[in-house]
Amino acid sequence: MQFIGESILVTGGAGFVGSSLAIALKRNFPKATVVSLDNLRRRGSELTLQRLKAGGVVFQHGDVRNPEDIAEAGAFDLLIDCSAEPSVHAGYDGNPSYVINTNLVGTLNCLEVARAYKADMVLLSTSRVYPIEPLRTLPLNEEGERLTIPADCRGLGWSRSGITTDFPLVGYRSLYGATKLASELMAHEYGAMYGLRIITNRCGVLTGPWQMGKVDQGFVVLWAARHLYGGELAYMGFGGRGLQVRDILHVDDLYDLLVRQLADIETHKGCVYNVGGGLSVSVSLAELTRACTARTGNEVAISAQPETRAVDIPYYVTDNSPFA
Repeated sequence: MQFIGESILVTGGAGFVGSSLAIALKRNFPKATVVSLDNLRRRGSELTLQRLKAGGVVFQHGDVRNPEDIAEAGAFDLLIDCSAEPSVHAGYDGNPSYVINTNLVGTLNCLEVARAYKADMVLLSTSRVYPIEPLRTLPLNEEGERLTIPADCRGLGWSRSGITTDFPLVGYRSLYGATKLASELMAHEYGAMYGLRIITNRCGVLTGPWQMGKVDQGFVVLWAARHLYGGELAYMGFGGRGLQVRDILHVDDLYDLLVRQLADIETHKGCVYNVGGGLSVSVSLAELTRACTARTGNEVAISAQPETRAVDIPYYVTDNSPFA
């Protein structure tokens, strides 16, 4: 496997994505020093520490909001920025400080330390950079238990195959999405001004083992866990019928993509990619319910909450044709 770095820092490295990538990097590049930096703020992230240790990953307690914490992790030649407040609902409680300081200021701190070390960087961004209203006004039809884009419909940055990076960015997108888009813009500036090799991946819904399913993220694991162990579920928004659709990407597939990109970083530096499972690996909540019921043999009563929240979208599928 082609060399991608002697010293690798993964921020947000005790989270689901960060820890999965850090452990895979150490396993496949055993001579590399892989450091996982995390503030352990999210409940349950401390449970990852034993997995990191067993995988040969060095854990460094630190917060990307504090540049000195990043510097204390030591010199590196590759930084993978997975640190984020990941909830699209962040800030709607009236206090936006944490999401802004973590998602934007934290990335700026990572960029500055990467500049100091002349290191390469991968920024994990989000599909939520795309504005809400244009996504809500896509021409969607009902087909069985899901919403779909008709095969003969297409527009700038969208088609039945999904959303491309040409999709217009004008409009509101949530503080979460705005901070990630602002981080992308700063990454481009650092790349242009200081010659840093930076790749930006706008990830859709990621899933895989060790993810803690929650209502505002990790919905596949949430659905599976509730069908296995019990608990309440609800179809929220858009009439409460569960027809809304997302595509899903396994975290191992994200890892494989990162290694491909980093092995040819001269080609991919400065590029922005939409990263997701695509139409063939997409699911509605109603379809997911049927699949979980069939697999577990358990039926879960699912309530309907028809009111659509401010940041909910009915449909997002990644057009991943650049990687075909």
